[in-house]
Amino acid sequence: MTKREIMKMFRDTEYIRVGGSAEELKCAEYIKDKCAGFGCEAHIEPFKSEFGDVHSASLSIDGKEIPCTGYAMSGSGTVTAPFVYLPNTDRASLSTVKGKIVMVDGGMGYWTYQDILDNGAVGFITYSGDVHYQDRDIDKKELRSFVSKGRKIPGANINAKDAVKLMKGDPKEATITIDQTEYEGESRNVVLDLPGETDRTIIITAHYDSVILSKGAYDNMSGSVGIMAMAEHFAKTPHRNNLRFVWCGSEERGLFGSKAYCEAHESELEKIDLCINLDMIGSTMGKFIACCTTEEKLVGYIEYLGLESGFGIKVRQDVYSSDSTPFADKGVPAVSFARLAGPSTATIHNRYDTIDIIKPENMAKDIDFIQKFTERMANAAVCPVDRKIPDNMKEKLDFYQCRKRDPKR
Repeated sequence: MTKREIMKMFRDTEYIRVGGSAEELKCAEYIKDKCAGFGCEAHIEPFKSEFGDVHSASLSIDGKEIPCTGYAMSGSGTVTAPFVYLPNTDRASLSTVKGKIVMVDGGMGYWTYQDILDNGAVGFITYSGDVHYQDRDIDKKELRSFVSKGRKIPGANINAKDAVKLMKGDPKEATITIDQTEYEGESRNVVLDLPGETDRTIIITAHYDSVILSKGAYDNMSGSVGIMAMAEHFAKTPHRNNLRFVWCGSEERGLFGSKAYCEAHESELEKIDLCINLDMIGSTMGKFIACCTTEEKLVGYIEYLGLESGFGIKVRQDVYSSDSTPFADKGVPAVSFARLAGPSTATIHNRYDTIDIIKPENMAKDIDFIQKFTERMANAAVCPVDRKIPDNMKEKLDFYQCRKRDPKR
């Protein structure tokens, strides 16, 4: 795939692609058609997911309306209660939340939600955006089912500017009202198989959905374009082991596409030797990294390949918050590649994640390096990565999946 073709794919998909939406389906069909263009037949695998359509949401503080969006899947109704800001979740801070509507910093994570519920909170407020941005966009959030576990209190999200203005005053009472419909809907993965000569498989993944405020060029059409370029290459190049390419839907909603794939194909996972995931590559600025949820030996292997190729890369053993993680959690060694730039040059999850972040030459270089690594795995007599998740990574997976609480956080 040439640089011109790479950038055309970015332009063709320059629209918001929220998981489960008609636009996500449009992009899935586009990916399928792109595969057909180089002679390969991909297929779309739908999967079920929970959704919430918020018809209306309002937040008032001491009788003054604050622009907001309501949390999908946080139920419907009205709650009025005293307001409290909760910057910390230590025991002393949590002792203040009983019977109150709680505003927290950032999003609503699993442990924060459990903490405020266990201590008697009746509603919550989060904020997003940046006080330094000109826009007043408000992200649409959802209370994911694996966070709520059926225990729902109404939630609202506001812009960071309003959160700061609010806290410069002395807020006393809040009212949250939400009206929504909650239902089971459908999202999609796109799958392409390139058979080899053995019964072993290397799986290559990237998510193609975006969040509601973003066209998601960097996060993560870049990864989707990257694995498309690799698929076109390997479709024309003989390889020993099977290659399966999966464009994952609904990653931004909680890695739902890769989780659904692992559940639907659980009996096949034992024949997958490695998952190679691309999430945010090709940015103009930023350092290239690899994150290995594998034995530590793979860190050195990739470092050596970088030296051999004259390609700068920082490699670590860790868990990466992307579609590699559900595979690792099921026992499949996984590595994620990314070019990570600072928020001042390549911000994500907002209107500024556009094609302007991408540098065609970096896309080509990043794809070339990942492809070199994949070729070694695809043609290995025996996959050199031990098909065992080490104990230190199992513990990190437990923390990530909220099965255990990280004592350092």
